[in-house]
Amino acid sequence: MKWTLPNALTVLRLLAAPGVAVMFLYFNRPWADWFALVLFLGAAITDWFDGYLARSWKQESRFGAMLDPIADKAMVIIALLVIVGYSSMTPWLVLPATFIVFREVFVSGLREFLGGQAKLLQVTKLAKWKTTAQMIAIAVLFARDIFLHHMLTRAAELDPQTLDGIMTGAIADEVGLLWLAQMRDVTGFVGLVLLWTAAALTLITGWDYFRKALPFLREPA
Repeated sequence: MKWTLPNALTVLRLLAAPGVAVMFLYFNRPWADWFALVLFLGAAITDWFDGYLARSWKQESRFGAMLDPIADKAMVIIALLVIVGYSSMTPWLVLPATFIVFREVFVSGLREFLGGQAKLLQVTKLAKWKTTAQMIAIAVLFARDIFLHHMLTRAAELDPQTLDGIMTGAIADEVGLLWLAQMRDVTGFVGLVLLWTAAALTLITGWDYFRKALPFLREPA
């Protein structure tokens, strides 16, 4: 293995994947959400940089080609597990997350089964858009939880009468509760739309890979 900067960035991205979950073990919310978002965004940015640098500097390697998709899948799956685990079990969130995790496991199994023929399942442009949509959706959903828990933290400092007055508009919102509630709703809606879009792209690319692998799955006549 050549220890190049692109490979180092890929390894760091792989290590950042479990770090997203660890943030929730050692920090209270919303700080855990903030740290997880920053870590996830930093790792997502390296996903573009390591490939760009490897191509520009002619430092592409078999190690990087192997580890890059693993790091991407680990980031997406672990982040989705954290978001679903710390959110309400609404079908609008659970279903697209389930589709995404199922597809990633299924395609990984196909590649392992095909072995030497796995080159038939090379990453397509649509698959790259799929990964981008997944990462943007996850980042927006982390932002939703940040707005939610900042709102809950400020609401906990108010007495019930004041809180009710602010939410109904009878009392001036001097602590920004209504703005936080609006941002929670907007980021929640946008995040779900993006997640369903990513799930649709995920299933489409998964079917494309399965179709390409189908001739190798048939029993010999």
